[in-house]
Amino acid sequence: MEALIAILIGLLTAAGIYLLLAARTFPVVLGLTLLSYGVNLFLFASGRLSIGQPPVIGDQAGYTDPLPQALVLTAIVIGFAMTAFVIMLALKARAELGSDHVDGREPGEVGE
Repeated sequence: MEALIAILIGLLTAAGIYLLLAARTFPVVLGLTLLSYGVNLFLFASGRLSIGQPPVIGDQAGYTDPLPQALVLTAIVIGFAMTAFVIMLALKARAELGSDHVDGREPGEVGE
């Protein structure tokens, strides 16, 4: 189970970084989203995966650490707000520049 989670975290991170290096705004937004999903999964897995355990200390012997769960919930909200902001920023840049290329140039143009 741990190996599957580690592979999934690696795949999400690799796909996110690959899309971040694209020259268009929509793949960059998708890359940021995938990268945030990978980080959320990493934070959640850092709390040691345990099934059937309560999230707080009670009368049972074992418990699940509630801190990674709280961090992931906070990161989901922050990631959603960041995605909404980046989409609006990309739409504004597209309207102003007339292109969705990241640096404002067309793919055939050469930089100075």
